[in-house]
Amino acid sequence: MKSEVPRLGTQICKGKATTVTAPPTDQPLTPRALRILETASQLFYRHGIHAVGVDTIAAESGVTKRTLYDRFGSKDALVTAYLQRRHDDWWARLEDRLAGAGGPRALAVFDAYAEDAPAVERGCAFLNGAAELPTDHPGMVVVRDHKQQVQRRLRELVAEDCPHLEDPRAVADHVFLLLEGAVAHRGIDEDDHRLAQARGLAGDLLLP
Repeated sequence: MKSEVPRLGTQICKGKATTVTAPPTDQPLTPRALRILETASQLFYRHGIHAVGVDTIAAESGVTKRTLYDRFGSKDALVTAYLQRRHDDWWARLEDRLAGAGGPRALAVFDAYAEDAPAVERGCAFLNGAAELPTDHPGMVVVRDHKQQVQRRLRELVAEDCPHLEDPRAVADHVFLLLEGAVAHRGIDEDDHRLAQARGLAGDLLLP
């Protein structure tokens, strides 16, 4: 089963759902807005969110700060749009890989991280963002939802591909933790050896 790209931006807090408004990334952006977002995305990932100011983003994009604010409203909204767009792009690549993968497809998620170097060369963008953003920043809603969606997708894949398991949900959650630990270290180690190790351990859990 191929999963649609999940929509992010709704946070469950104390039993209530709150929606954070950010520039919609599922609608076409103007050429200038797209250039701003692409430039900001590269700079945020390469140098860090706090280290990159709107002056730098505007200059690198070839636009004025006024144009940047006209298109996105604030740096916080631009950061949120960056994380949302990164999720959308990565999820589409993941689903393309899963569509052609053999079982258990949960192992293909490890391969997606290992072989998608631009997504993890400086570590996970969402973990990096979580380390920089305050807990009430709207971008944190995207970070949390992205991780929840990855965990949920792994649960679906394990349940579909591993009917021999007594508790596929628990195993999928173990696989998720293996994946997250390995991806977190990808930016530290600058190689994929932990992803390979984690994939092997996941295989031991998933294969009969």
